[in-house]
This record gives sequence, structure tokens and C-alpha cells, in this order.
Amino acid sequence: MTNQYTPPKVWTMEEENGGKWGGINRPDSGARYERELPKGKHPFQLHSLATPNGQKVTIMFEELLALGISDAEYDAYLINIGESDQFSSGFVEINPNSKIPALYDNQAETNIFESGSILVYLAEKFGHFLPKDGVARAQVMNWLFWLQGSAPYLGGGFGHFYSYAPEKFEYPINRFSMETKRQLDVLDKQLASHRYIAGDEYSIADMAIWPWYGNLVLGNLYDAAEFLDVASYKNVVRWANELNERTGVKRGRIVNRAWGEEWEQVPNRHSSADIDAVLAKAPK
Repeated sequence: MTNQYTPPKVWTMEEENGGKWGGINRPDSGARYERELPKGKHPFQLHSLATPNGQKVTIMFEELLALGISDAEYDAYLINIGESDQFSSGFVEINPNSKIPALYDNQAETNIFESGSILVYLAEKFGHFLPKDGVARAQVMNWLFWLQGSAPYLGGGFGHFYSYAPEKFEYPINRFSMETKRQLDVLDKQLASHRYIAGDEYSIADMAIWPWYGNLVLGNLYDAAEFLDVASYKNVVRWANELNERTGVKRGRIVNRAWGEEWEQVPNRHSSADIDAVLAKAPK
């Protein structure tokens, strides 16, 4: 590397640190302005964005609704992180960490944040997609926690330096590409002998991992499929394509989405009809 960086004794934030999100991130937490969140009529109020972390939860809701569980009805409101919606007083009240997704359960009168926590909460509340048996449950939890620890390397590591950093730097791209490929290899070997991530049953582990690694191998994330040679992970590709055909995944992945094709944008969702109307525009 030609430009050697010498860290100061005490780090301070520069006025402009560059990059797409340079003007948003700060080293302090809490609300930056006052604004209440909108409130709908359904039991659950979701405030989110259709990033991989956001898709986990909307897929879960749509999978529950596909089972006919009407108590899982939800209102989903778009949080535009580029406009700093996540730093409003209303949002910070339900997620002090100012990250999507954030959920409020009207019936229990409680907030739930962190995508993995929301998945477990909904699975336990409705009794689906998380086995009650100790061994089977442990396997699902193993892979859920694997995702929660691994995805930051893919998103904040590889994705940031490959797609969002103000300049391309060889060292971090190489470092995080190696780790991303190692993670894909872990998944590929697991899926060589299992239909789904944690075994033969579809679970919240699949819902958590697919939005990151499924989207990656399907070419929907960072435009990096060729760069990472994702086609070589044949078991991951097989699994990703199978889940991509599930009704819950098709519907959930487009909720709180405000970019892309017209038929894949449902910025706010208040009923199944909101999704139906958008999917009706999809090419046949």
C-alpha cells in the first residue's frame, strides 16, 4: 500500500468521511429529531426497509400468513435510512440502536428489535418455524446465530468495500472476499447433505440466511455474483432457487422496498391486497 495511515492517539470524527453513507453515520446514539411513528390497525407494527435484514422479518410474516394465521397481520412502514428516518424519536423509542427492522407488538405492548430476536419472538409466539425439540431447536439456533455473526462480514465488510466505499481498496476487498467465500463454502457443505439449512425442515434459519446469501448467489446483492464465482457453490444455488419460489419469500422480499422494478415495490404494507396489486404487474 502506497499511502500509509498512522492512527492518531485519540480518534475523532472528520467532518466528511466520504462514501454513500458518510453524512449519516456518527459516533453517538439516540434521537436526532422529534417525530412520531405512524400507527396502523394490525397487531404488529413493523418499521423497516427491504435490505437483507429487513427481508428476514417480512418473509417471516408472509410465511405465517400463508399458513392462515390471521393474528400475524401487520402494518409495515418504510424507514428510509438514507433520509435518517431511523434517528427519529419515535423510531429510537422502539429501537435505541437506530437500525432496521424494529417491531412493536400491540397486544403484548412491547418492542422487539434485532432481526434475529424478532424471528425467534414470532416463531415462539405462533409455534412455527422453530422446533420445540431440544436437538432440532439447537440446530436452528446454531445457524441463526451463525448468520448474525457472519452477515456483518458480508454486508459491512465485503459489501461496503466492494460497492459503497468512496474508493476501491485492494486489501479490504481481498480480505472480505476471502471470508465471504469461506462462508459460502460452509453453507455449501452443510446444504450438500440437508435440504434446508438446519435439516429437513424449513425454519427461521433459512429465513435469516436467504436474504443475505441467497440473494448473493442469485445475483441480487452487490452485483458480485461473477466476482465471487457463486455458481461454484452449487448446493447454495440449489437452496437459494428453491426458497426463491416460496410464496412467503416472493411476497416478503418486496415489502418496504422502494427501488427496482414497479412490480417489486411495496413501500408500505397494510393488507395482503397491497402486495397482490404489485405482484399482478410482474411479467408472466
